[in-house]
Amino acid sequence: MAAATLLSLLTIIVFSSVLHSSKALSVNYYQQSCPKAESTIANVVKKGMMNDRTVPAALLRMHFHDCFIRGCDASVLLNSKGNNKAEKDGPPNVSLHAFYVIDNAKKEVEKMCPGVVSCADILALAARDAVVLSGGPRWDVPKGRKDGRVSKANDSLQLPFPTFNISQLQQSFSQRGLSIDDLVALSGGHTLGFSHCSSFQNRIHNFNNATDVDPSMNPSLAGRLRQVCPMHNKVKNAGANLDSTPTVFDNAYYKALLQGKSIFSSDQALLTTSRTKALVSKFAASQEEFYEAFVKSMIKMSSISGGGSEIRRICGAVN
Repeated sequence: MAAATLLSLLTIIVFSSVLHSSKALSVNYYQQSCPKAESTIANVVKKGMMNDRTVPAALLRMHFHDCFIRGCDASVLLNSKGNNKAEKDGPPNVSLHAFYVIDNAKKEVEKMCPGVVSCADILALAARDAVVLSGGPRWDVPKGRKDGRVSKANDSLQLPFPTFNISQLQQSFSQRGLSIDDLVALSGGHTLGFSHCSSFQNRIHNFNNATDVDPSMNPSLAGRLRQVCPMHNKVKNAGANLDSTPTVFDNAYYKALLQGKSIFSSDQALLTTSRTKALVSKFAASQEEFYEAFVKSMIKMSSISGGGSEIRRICGAVN
């Protein structure tokens, strides 16, 4: 009995240390202080999306990249200043875009409720809206994050890379309190968007000593990608959509994965353990199951505690 009690106590301690800030988060956080914040942010995201169909993928990716470094504290939104090179200028983040959508949302919210809604919360809400506006599931976002004051370009190198294998991915996620199930569900975010050649070059040129192309990749897809992305690619915007419906939040990513049509090594890696492969198959067979798992994992990821301490007046600079 004592051992069981100790074990459950340890579980509680470990879990609460992973999500120690999420206790402060609440879906009703701004109900009194800024009741129209959510609808205002959603309208700004909608407007941005009407002008540029890549906005939803950009916002979802931005939120991931924020939460994975220093927790969800909007450190990814800070601009470099003086000698400090910020996260957004780190190698994995130079292709992030649509920061203006968050800035516009902040401006609108500040007009209504100055100094109340954090940039970290705006980004978490915008990422949810991006999914909803792309035909995906809706969920209530817990709110109450604070904005951080530290952002370093080198920290961005701690993000999971598209070349990672399953054990590297697992380690990256578990360091942030996320499970292997979360890894498979959140990888489904690759149902939205596009990748530049550099992120999958390793699969289509000089794969290993024996072969040029990753043998797990569908040969006709590999052929097409090699045409678009030659060995010494000079075309800045060359690349590929991540699935066949890059602006629709659906389960096409998992279906493609089972056909050898995923783009990244880190996608293909999900088929290399029986646990992850079973989840891929489950999500490919049922969009509903995918949505349910994605929402659960998104709430968990967006509750990773940041060391934030303020509500920024503008999202690109500390107060």
